[in-house]
Amino acid sequence: MDDCRPLGFLIGLPFALIALVLSLIGAVVWVIGSVLSCICPCCICCAGLANLAVSLVKLPVNVIRWFIDLIPC
Repeated sequence: MDDCRPLGFLIGLPFALIALVLSLIGAVVWVIGSVLSCICPCCICCAGLANLAVSLVKLPVNVIRWFIDLIPC
């Protein structure tokens, strides 16, 4: 339990909840971008939009890890 930093987790929790809402928006954008890229494969911007949406989906985990790593002990 060397990496257990509950204070960083508690401080980061409200920001992770905001990031969770953004990740839900990212999931919707990813589905729409995937459908558009399947319909029209020549539209390269849909692939970039889908990649952005995937990074939004990963955002809550990244926020919590960042806050946990920020607290020294």
